[in-house]
Amino acid sequence: MSGDAVGKDGDGMVGARVRVLLADDHGAIRAGLRLMLEQSGDVQVVGEAGDGEVAVRQARALRPDVVLMDVRMPGTDGITATEAIVREGLAEVVALTTFDLDEYVVGMVRAGAAGFLLKSVGAAELVDAVRRVAAGEGVLAPEVTRRLLDAVAGRVPLGEPPADDTAPATADDPRLAALTAREREVLAGLGEGLSNAQLAERLVVSPTTVKSHVSRVLGKLGVRSRLQAGVLARDLLR
Repeated sequence: MSGDAVGKDGDGMVGARVRVLLADDHGAIRAGLRLMLEQSGDVQVVGEAGDGEVAVRQARALRPDVVLMDVRMPGTDGITATEAIVREGLAEVVALTTFDLDEYVVGMVRAGAAGFLLKSVGAAELVDAVRRVAAGEGVLAPEVTRRLLDAVAGRVPLGEPPADDTAPATADDPRLAALTAREREVLAGLGEGLSNAQLAERLVVSPTTVKSHVSRVLGKLGVRSRLQAGVLARDLLR
């Protein structure tokens, strides 16, 4: 994470200010998000974009920690922009949507979004989500959680799709076989939506150790985000 002001990261340690890029085609929404974020004192909005193409260019130029990405935008949409940003390792992306579930959500999961928030999110929840994602965690609005997991788990395989893209993962999936016992515990926690701090408490290890485990789990599963791993966990560990 880059920046020049003191704040706290997801493990409660002193760190740099969280730098955020706002991508939404409505200026009023961007203004509202900026106001809520900058009132926190440890979040800095470093840029804005009105469409996905500009969002990608801004992410390359500004290297924010987090991009708040509108799912539906004219021209280059949020899915295409998110895929480019995640693929290039430019920032973490949190999807913003008006609806609790629509046809774009699964696409955003596949593109590597670290989480989802409704545009009606309150200031405290928004700031907390940005801090958590910047610290390497995932976020999912409560209104989205159940319907997203029900829509994706068992129906829309994530990561590298198999030849039959409609085939659900199974308990003997080779991706699961590649995980150690501890990594399976971590995966189960991701499926429950646990934060790094909660996983650390459950496993009686440090948050730093949890981050290492999560990174290895994502690599072995071939997924881009904690959110993808969490959805896949519901399938692999059921």
